[in-house]
Amino acid sequence: MAGTPLHPVDVLLLLTSGKRVLLGLRAGTGYADGQWNLPSGKLELGEDAIDAVVRESREEIGIALDGGEVRAVATVQHRGRSGLVRLGLAFAAEHDPGRHGEPFNAEPHKCARIGWFPRTRLPAETFPSSAACVRAYLDDSRFVRSG
Repeated sequence: MAGTPLHPVDVLLLLTSGKRVLLGLRAGTGYADGQWNLPSGKLELGEDAIDAVVRESREEIGIALDGGEVRAVATVQHRGRSGLVRLGLAFAAEHDPGRHGEPFNAEPHKCARIGWFPRTRLPAETFPSSAACVRAYLDDSRFVRSG
C-alpha cells in the first residue's frame, strides 16, 4: 500500500474589474519567477479556505475583502514538472475600490509588479494553473487539470 498522499492546497483569487483580472508578476522566489500569477497562496493548517483567500488578498495585494464577497468558481489540479500534484481552490470577487481599497504590490520581495489584464487575453507568461483557473471561470467549468 502506498503512503498517505500529501497534496498542498492553494487558494487563488480572480479579482475582476469588468472584463479584466488582476495578476502579479512573480520575482525573487525561485518558483515561477517571471510568470504572471493570480493572487494566491497555501491553505494553512486548520485554516478555512475562504479565510485563506481573504488573508492572501490582504497580504499580497493589500485589499480588504469580506469572506461573504468571494464565491468558489473552480478547482484546479496542477501537476508540476516534479510530478507533485497541487490542488487549487479558485474564488472570484468583483473589485469595488470603495470597499476594498486599491490593489497594490504588498509583497515586492516576491512580486515585481501587478497589473490588470483582459480575462480573454492573458499574457503568454501566465503560470499554467492561473491560466487554467481563468479559463475554468470563463467556461463555467468546476474542475480543470493543468500541467
